[in-house]
Amino acid sequence: MGKTAKLFFGFFMLLVVFLTYLEATEPEPVNWTPSYMSDDKIPLGSLVFYESWGNTNNWKMEEISIPAFEKLADSLGNGTYFFLNNSVAFDQDELDRLLDWVNKGNELFISARGISPALLDTLHVETKVFIPKNDLSSKPELNFKNSDLKSEAGFKFKNEFPPLFFQQKDSAAIQVLGQINIQGDDKNKQPNFISSNFGKGKIYLHTTPEAFGNYFLLTQQNYEYGEKILAYINNEKPVFLDNYYKAGKSFYTSPLYILLSDNRLKWAYYFLLAGSILFIIFEGKRKQRAIPVVNPLKNQSYEYAKTVGDLYLEEKEYAELISKKINLFLEYIRMNYKISTKNIDEEFHTLLAAKSGNSVATGKKLFEKMERFSKNKNAGKSEFFELAEAINNFKSNSNGKSGK
Repeated sequence: MGKTAKLFFGFFMLLVVFLTYLEATEPEPVNWTPSYMSDDKIPLGSLVFYESWGNTNNWKMEEISIPAFEKLADSLGNGTYFFLNNSVAFDQDELDRLLDWVNKGNELFISARGISPALLDTLHVETKVFIPKNDLSSKPELNFKNSDLKSEAGFKFKNEFPPLFFQQKDSAAIQVLGQINIQGDDKNKQPNFISSNFGKGKIYLHTTPEAFGNYFLLTQQNYEYGEKILAYINNEKPVFLDNYYKAGKSFYTSPLYILLSDNRLKWAYYFLLAGSILFIIFEGKRKQRAIPVVNPLKNQSYEYAKTVGDLYLEEKEYAELISKKINLFLEYIRMNYKISTKNIDEEFHTLLAAKSGNSVATGKKLFEKMERFSKNKNAGKSEFFELAEAINNFKSNSNGKSGK
């Protein structure tokens, strides 16, 4: 790597570290997701409400994580079914089963901005959006109708959002328990908390679930609103807390969810990836000279012998060819028959005949021809081919095997 490349890389790494530091130290934006989960600490989570409620004596509570339709099919006992979410919408079968359960002397409490239209029609009410007048802000203010629960200062929100209220249709038999208005407009109060008798039971509807959020309850004395609203629920029977209709339910769609949900773990993961890539770039390359691939030498004995033979033939060195032919034949005897060719005597011929399958006379005749041709320095082409044929015939007769 050249000097310029190293400087560029160093500058790039400093830039990456600086941007990473800025990203990691940047404060996270406020999460205004309407979760209303009992373990959620975000502004619209309900950790404060549920913990405060759970620490109150004489309450029996059970969390329900399945649809009300399924739970009621399992013969749910008597008590209060408590729903808190941004929206609670039942289908007709589930609503019929809930109302049948309420009719037997139980209570249904729903706090949601979106309430099942079929339930609203049953109680002959509808919800409307509160529109501020005279360009007032849309910061709501809550209070109760009951003088024993009513606050002189009211329960005020610090954040703005479009509040909802109930409007009666026809001759609705409802009781207004709480009201909502825009701060600064005390004359225009509308019901946001109502109740209605249903058979032997009772239904409570509330349009402001934000009042059960951490942000509202931790503002001034607003925690009293959560405590006072519970005064309407019968504490002598169990309360069934719905955990199914929750916008803040966790859905783990990726194995990296836990890793990436925590800011510190997320950046540790990113650094690990960056480090791995840099390691591959700088450590993955070869650190020594390339070793050339050396092909093994080919056995070119045959080509060499053929070239040398052609050269002798071209130069008509027949005497030399006869000498080499004789030496090759003697080497053949030593290698194949394991017989020494140092002394060509009677014992040699007898042993050669026994091992080669040729007669002693044939062997002697061949060696006599070899001796005669080797001494003839003027031997020609005909002598060479005659000797070659004799040697080949001797080999071919060796125990019926070809000697070539």
